Amino acid sequence: MKASMSVGSTKRRLFGDAFWALFGQLASAIALLAGTRILTELVTPDVYGQVALLNGFVALGVALFSYPFICAGMRLQPECQNTEERAGLYAVVSSLAARSTTLAIGLLMLGGAAYSYFTHSDIGLFMLAGILLAVTVRRELGIQLLIGERRHRGASLWQTSDSILRPLLAISLVWWGAAKVEWVLLGYIIASLISNMLWSFVQGAYAPHSKRSSLTKQFKTDVWAYALPLIPMELIFWVNGLGDRYVIGYLLTAAEVGLYAATYMIVNEAFNRSAMVLLRIFQPVYFQHFAQGQCQESFRILWTWIACVVALGIIGVLLLLVTKDWVAAWALAKSYHSAVELMPAIAVGCALHALGTVLAQPLLANKRTRVLLLGRVSGAVTAAICLPLMVKNYGLVGAAMANPIYFGVEGMVLAMLAKPWRRLDGVNEEHMAEVASCSATA
Repeated sequence: MKASMSVGSTKRRLFGDAFWALFGQLASAIALLAGTRILTELVTPDVYGQVALLNGFVALGVALFSYPFICAGMRLQPECQNTEERAGLYAVVSSLAARSTTLAIGLLMLGGAAYSYFTHSDIGLFMLAGILLAVTVRRELGIQLLIGERRHRGASLWQTSDSILRPLLAISLVWWGAAKVEWVLLGYIIASLISNMLWSFVQGAYAPHSKRSSLTKQFKTDVWAYALPLIPMELIFWVNGLGDRYVIGYLLTAAEVGLYAATYMIVNEAFNRSAMVLLRIFQPVYFQHFAQGQCQESFRILWTWIACVVALGIIGVLLLLVTKDWVAAWALAKSYHSAVELMPAIAVGCALHALGTVLAQPLLANKRTRVLLLGRVSGAVTAAICLPLMVKNYGLVGAAMANPIYFGVEGMVLAMLAKPWRRLDGVNEEHMAEVASCSATA
């Protein structure tokens, strides 16, 4: 009887997680798509391309200097025994993310100063990008750690409010001021400041954590051990996801970056948001069952997740093949419609990327981030080889066609390394012994 009630409670919570994850991703996607539609009416492809390139630097700062620590916090949360340990973990992750983000902003300013000196451009855009980086890291830290605790409602509302306010304020400032890059960036900054302050207050702070040096030291050691291999991996992930626009900017023009970035964003939003819904539903549960030694249940959850990603990928690509002209007409201004032919190839690449991410989850669950790095390297090397060649020979179409190539290679390598078809019984027992030993030491 108790077992039946426990199963029922688990299912109800899983459905609740699914509802809020779906709500957050759907509402955010609608806000972003609507904002992009209006913004592309107000700014030229050249301005949009400059915004995309600066946003790429912001994304690099988040991915390389803060996200590895945030991922470590998410993975280690299920192993915390009480509120005091969770608060201690949060403090360690926040401190490491803040220090590394400060370093990222300093490097961005140095790079911006050098670029401005040689090109006689305005360094103010890089200063705005640095501020945007800081507020974006704060947003991601808050949202991702809420997800790690399976507090999906708070995470979804935080994400949704930020996604609504960013395009709303950017459009308002462009309308009031001028169709310039600085007004768009300033709108994004103000929006995230407002949503961060609001939801930090609503969610409240963690309880004061213990000052025991042994606890803090153990958390720092665990976070660094998990995060360190993710740092080069996040760089590789950024190269695969955003490096194409810099290749286009170098070989072609900023206007063509704008065409490509707007089109890529529309397609990627559909696939990435769908994959993110599944990630937020299944990953915390998968990690939790794995950390508790429930091998059969974690294996079942993983393969349910894989099946959902495959089904969504196939359905999404087929739908886009049929509706790409309608999607372009609805989501982009007329001056951007020439890039509609890029959509199918980008869609296949996005679907393969989502599949590769879920196939690699056994490596993350088993804390084998160094092995995961090898899979990401394969995709980056493939991208570094094929992207310049295809852009040089085929232009924007070549950039789109390169997506399925390097994401496909990456997915195959990740599958061979992670072996998601194999139950990790023996490995998990070893992992549980390690967790028990660490708990006893703490």
